[in-house]
Amino acid sequence: MGDEPSDPILARSQEVLVGAPPEKVAVVLVEYDPNWPQRFEFEKERIEAALAGHALFIEHIGSTSVVGLVAKPIIDICLVVEDSSDEAAYVPDLEAAGYELRVREPDWHEHRMLRTAARDVHLHVFTVGSPEIDRHLAFRDRLRANDADRELYASTKRALAQRDWPAMQHYADAKTDVVEEILARVQRT
Repeated sequence: MGDEPSDPILARSQEVLVGAPPEKVAVVLVEYDPNWPQRFEFEKERIEAALAGHALFIEHIGSTSVVGLVAKPIIDICLVVEDSSDEAAYVPDLEAAGYELRVREPDWHEHRMLRTAARDVHLHVFTVGSPEIDRHLAFRDRLRANDADRELYASTKRALAQRDWPAMQHYADAKTDVVEEILARVQRT
């Protein structure tokens, strides 16, 4: 047993992280920045150039994609490729463009996450047809269109950001209930 963490979130992180374990960082939320869409477009062009036609779909997701929503200043991007488990088909090209493979989750939709050296862009890679793609887009679109759900999510984030978390993944997981609540409303409409 010795080195195994008793915290299931930290244990999961050890399983899926590529590279050094995460450093403890404070959750810092900032008000919406109107420059975020341009930053996404810049990154989208970098990804398209790096993958030379192998990117099937690139969308701005996460809180920075929702006008008026408080967010960690990290641009989240959904990249869809033919087969996200075939890392040789896209990871080397993205690494050459300045991204670093950080997460490998073969047991969760073959999700991969790469990030910039500045840690201000998270590139989430999924295989075409993954239901997670639609979930990300449905959540984003609901927050863009529904003031009450956007405010619910913002207030949840603000409250959770006040807490001291062992790792950023704890904060992310703590938002799950409100995310599922909002997605349930999407399914009812």
